[in-house]
Amino acid sequence: MQEKIRLIYKDKNFLAVYKPAGLLVHPAGNSKHEIRNPKQFTLVDWLIKKYPEIKNVGDDPKTRPGIVHRLDKDTSGVILIARNQKYFEYLKNLFQTRQIKKTYLALVYGKLEPKTGIIKKPIYLKPGTAKRTVWKGKMEKEAITEYKVLKYFRITNPDDRNNLLYFSLVRVAPKTGRTHQIRIHLASIGHPIVGDSLYGPKENPFNLRRQFLHAESLEFSPAKGRRIKLEAELPEELKTILKNH
Repeated sequence: MQEKIRLIYKDKNFLAVYKPAGLLVHPAGNSKHEIRNPKQFTLVDWLIKKYPEIKNVGDDPKTRPGIVHRLDKDTSGVILIARNQKYFEYLKNLFQTRQIKKTYLALVYGKLEPKTGIIKKPIYLKPGTAKRTVWKGKMEKEAITEYKVLKYFRITNPDDRNNLLYFSLVRVAPKTGRTHQIRIHLASIGHPIVGDSLYGPKENPFNLRRQFLHAESLEFSPAKGRRIKLEAELPEELKTILKNH
């Protein structure tokens, strides 16, 4: 897993890193629904080894040094890391005030129509679990997600050769940053993400062992200098699905 991590961008204030699917950003176990495994390798372990100056950076440097935002374990893509406290606060403010443009690629079940849209549904914590929902629950939080369909796919249903299965490749731009937001919002309109066994089918026709959700780019203005766009290429296991179908 370590060999799949790669540096996308570096300057004296922050890093942009590619996180592969299957890798936790930081140690889990912060709630009663999570089990801490101290031996489990995380992105934070890699970061501290390569960039030890981040050890005391952040709101919770003991467990999340330098971490300004996060990606789910089975989501790949670009993530930002602050190298000093001043820039941590700067990036944190950009995220909180929605000044960072985030884009993701997702493959979802079904023919998503219309081809562009905005999903505005508050997200709640489902009582008794760590799962989120758009139905009434605890801790209501505003959530807004924009999407655009890039391409439709169809394949022969492996369980019924006489029928076709439809899928949509979607570029998604979350305007808020709630836990599982994209996954919940797409599932809530009847188009769960392929490979997302928490909010969609347990199995998928591509035998994908991760969710087809990739953090494609982050675009923002550094404290000094021109606006930049940091991008992470789609990993091979996701490219292969698109090439073969």
